[in-house]
Amino acid sequence: MSLCLAAGALVVVLGRGEITLGWRHSVQKTLWEEVWRETPAGLEIVEARIEGSGAGMDPPDGAKLVGGFWRWHPALPPLREVVMRRSGVTADWRVCTASGCRAMGDYLPADADPVTLKICD
Repeated sequence: MSLCLAAGALVVVLGRGEITLGWRHSVQKTLWEEVWRETPAGLEIVEARIEGSGAGMDPPDGAKLVGGFWRWHPALPPLREVVMRRSGVTADWRVCTASGCRAMGDYLPADADPVTLKICD
């Protein structure tokens, strides 16, 4: 099993383990990141973190400020997939794996939308 990005018939294998998805809020320009891990039950969110608050991006109760980010563990069950949208109006998603961070556009064409993170065989 591996983590993959899929858009229509296009599938890109990212490797095993964890992935960090990052994006900037279109108005606040605040960085938001989520760390996802592949498990036998599905994709499990390990941590969510945000640089600041405002425009609907306030950290929840219990979040802790560590290293310039508000960090917390969302109470979500494992998911089968995570769907990401790409508007073309804002900066592209950042995808970080064990081998480093790259823009989603390095993996898939700019018009690939929606993009799904999933566990693939």
